Amino acid sequence: MKPTFTILFALLFAAAFGQNPEGKIDPILWEKTAGGAEAEFIVVMSEQADIAPAKGLKSKEEKARYVFDKLRLTAEKSQSGIREFLQNMGVPYRSLFIINALKAQGGRQLLTQLAGRPDVAMISANPAVRLDRPFAEGNENHGRTLEWGLEKINADDVWAMGIRGQGVTVGGQDTGYDWTHPALKASYRGYFATTDTTDHNYNWHDAIHELNPLNNDSLPDPANNPCGLDSPVPCDDNNHGTHTMGTMVGLDGENEIGVAPEAQWCACRNMERGWGSPFTYLECFQWFLAPTDLNDENPDPARAPHVINNSWYCPPVEGCTPGNFAVMNLAIQNLRLAGTVVVVSAGNSGPSCSSISAPPAMFDAAFAVGATDSEDTIAGFSSRGPVTIDGSMRLKPDLSAPGVGVRSSIRFGGYASFSGTSMAGPHVAGTVALMISANPDLAGQPDLIEDILRQTAVPLTTDQECGGIPGTSVPNHTYGYGRVDALAAVEKALELAQVDATTGAAPPPFRIYPNPAHGSFFVASQNGHGIASLNLYSADGRHLLTNSWQASGIHEVQLPATTAGLVFYRIIVNGKVVTGRLVVQ
Repeated sequence: MKPTFTILFALLFAAAFGQNPEGKIDPILWEKTAGGAEAEFIVVMSEQADIAPAKGLKSKEEKARYVFDKLRLTAEKSQSGIREFLQNMGVPYRSLFIINALKAQGGRQLLTQLAGRPDVAMISANPAVRLDRPFAEGNENHGRTLEWGLEKINADDVWAMGIRGQGVTVGGQDTGYDWTHPALKASYRGYFATTDTTDHNYNWHDAIHELNPLNNDSLPDPANNPCGLDSPVPCDDNNHGTHTMGTMVGLDGENEIGVAPEAQWCACRNMERGWGSPFTYLECFQWFLAPTDLNDENPDPARAPHVINNSWYCPPVEGCTPGNFAVMNLAIQNLRLAGTVVVVSAGNSGPSCSSISAPPAMFDAAFAVGATDSEDTIAGFSSRGPVTIDGSMRLKPDLSAPGVGVRSSIRFGGYASFSGTSMAGPHVAGTVALMISANPDLAGQPDLIEDILRQTAVPLTTDQECGGIPGTSVPNHTYGYGRVDALAAVEKALELAQVDATTGAAPPPFRIYPNPAHGSFFVASQNGHGIASLNLYSADGRHLLTNSWQASGIHEVQLPATTAGLVFYRIIVNGKVVTGRLVVQ
């Protein structure tokens, strides 16, 4: 554990809540506990594991194991004192390691005692968060040969190459999933068709352990709460999750609804009848890092999915504020360092600029997706950038995808068309599955995968100007880098994997990613041998740095702290020169 990492983390929360012990408490939480009231809260520990070295590991399995071990060990060691304190107080709690934190419930006296502990960095509210519901277009149980969104992104052309998602696992965090739906059953990782048996261990987790009080009932009732609590089998009480999973992997005869129909899926339920909380989302993120058995024991990072879809968001009106943004952001950063691509929906708060203002779409580590219609026009409801709520002016969304009138699976074997960015994100998650299926070496490389998605997107423009960036520029704050193109992304993935069998041409000797970069970037060597030398120059010709390394594998280049804007690189290896441009944010 590097002391500087702990100090920076503590300073981040101090800036949000103040410096004195009581200042560690989220003001929203303090207000909720007025007059002797109690509320749920998340206690974030001061010590957070430094897992940055995971960047230097090669395989997804190595990254996931390293991140898991470091996070769990840090939580176990640093939480021993506070766990004992809560047990002695008779306060039930649930512990996390995806970030070093615990959930508990109490009033101001308990909050003040916890805030006075030096091992506590902050105490944030755990508000109830409502599902950002899509716009229903109607039920459609008749079959169609190919959904318009799949044809628009050229998924069917990828299938014609024999690439259908084989060998890849996608994860879904949503309202739950009807695993017995004909379009989903065969691809569920816990179902074995040859023996017609199931094993839900490591393939399903229910993060709903109690009824949400906003549903106005107090007992699990099948009539109102069909999934109950801690469901041992995949279950959906809303339709939303079943619909999003169908767009990722669904196939049922003529119902070709899924981008990657031969990928497998695993899942976590994070909402109870459309209501979740930051902690249920965090619990699902943790499970995706290292899936567990049905007793929530024996976590195994080797079974983590390659990509997860998150068609939900937590707006300020429901309690996700600058005071607790850092909690969710850290979890996503940790999951990415473990090698998992995190795809999120941009939100349905458009068409105004800077309407992407809530977790997780606002975060740099989350790959945010806006929604387009069949004419490649942005949907009016699709949220726009830039992100202003944290002062970053960050470009969002990253990409766009079909999200208007998307037909997919719903509960009880049905089909329906919904509209929303919830429908767009799964198109991108499914495309990631196709890319990894085409080139398994991409597994565990979220930066490189996302860079390919940006580079191969169909550029789209608009008259809308946001954040001082004209909509006629690419990227822009309406479409991001454009609409996802599965065929172009897979072709680029294949280009990195092998020599072109037709022309005999070798792939480029290096690949630079991510682009845009922040703080550092990576150079992936395709034909690794010899010593590589890189020089970096500013747009006005100033020399910024020189870096040399053995040209094999993946090499990280740290950028000077003051670097920003457009820069130019020049790499020399074995007498060959590679030049290009890089945007530094």
